[in-house]
Amino acid sequence: MSSEPTAIKLSTRDRAALQEIVADGNTRQKIAKRARIVLMTAEGHGTVAIMRAVGVSKTTVWRWQEYFAEAGVSGLVKGRSKPPGKKPLAEEIKLRVVEKTMKERPANATHWSVRSMAAAMGISHTSVQRIWHEYGLKPHLVRGFKVSNDPEFVTKVKDVVGLYLDPPARALVLAVDEKSQIQALDRTQPGLPLKKGRAGTMTHDYKRNGTTTLFAALNVATGEIIGECLPRHRAKEFLTFLKIIDRQTPPDLDLHLIVDNYATHKAPPVKRWLKCHPRFTLHFTPTSSSWLNLVERLFAEITRQRIRRGTFTCVPHLQAAITDWIEHRNQHPKPFVWTAKPNAIIAKYRRARAALAKRLHMNESEH
Repeated sequence: MSSEPTAIKLSTRDRAALQEIVADGNTRQKIAKRARIVLMTAEGHGTVAIMRAVGVSKTTVWRWQEYFAEAGVSGLVKGRSKPPGKKPLAEEIKLRVVEKTMKERPANATHWSVRSMAAAMGISHTSVQRIWHEYGLKPHLVRGFKVSNDPEFVTKVKDVVGLYLDPPARALVLAVDEKSQIQALDRTQPGLPLKKGRAGTMTHDYKRNGTTTLFAALNVATGEIIGECLPRHRAKEFLTFLKIIDRQTPPDLDLHLIVDNYATHKAPPVKRWLKCHPRFTLHFTPTSSSWLNLVERLFAEITRQRIRRGTFTCVPHLQAAITDWIEHRNQHPKPFVWTAKPNAIIAKYRRARAALAKRLHMNESEH
């Protein structure tokens, strides 16, 4: 590496301009470095000395010495223009990628990857990524769905959502369900805690130590929970939970319970008990429409916050953890606010039914 100084002679005007650039605290760092390179060169410093003082590479020193000779002070400030990039993809190629993504499948897979599409189209995988991002396509993702076949879907939606949006006076609306087969899982090895730069660890294998069922009633207005862990989820246990609800709610209020179509909710012993307790009214969600029951949001919350990463050596340990979580939440309850109007839900349902019928007809035609 040569340290011989490069000859640069500065006019008084250029030297003053460069010194002003260096002295100005608002000058961008990269521009100030260019000015210092030229000033030190004009003062007779060699390449090595400039590299050490400015903190840049040898090629950077040479580049800006050469460019100052060509473009002067204004060139240092503006910088070198970048060479033109690759020619953008033609619009017809983009549209072909989009059409192929949506309407075709690769020969040996269920969906396209960026590299399989790139190979099929003769373009780079980064181009495919940009096209998919531009058109909002995510072929690697698939969402589950189930369109209800309940002939009373519209009536039940209006009934349940009506309770959320306009609850009756002198009554409590409770979203009720059971989260069954909650496993008391203990890991085969202790994990490591979270630390800076490393996630916590947990073994993928576990020991099964039994199960429990959480019966929960969510007060739609306040967010408070009535919960009980029972060993199974038969009509007998559901009836036990109804009695718990009866004891833990003001006796002068009517109770409107939103439940799903599970057989235990309609068993003869349950019907007989309800007939003797007229303040209870059950409102059934449509089949395959558990999303209409707000208690499902609660189950998702407790799973995420307390169960999924928990380790439990026995069922009582699991039940105690669930009970503690419910008690803690009831200290500062927060309701889930329902906002969707019945007509909007019904319109979306009808569109889904129409799209499903169309798809079924296309499949039959293909066969």
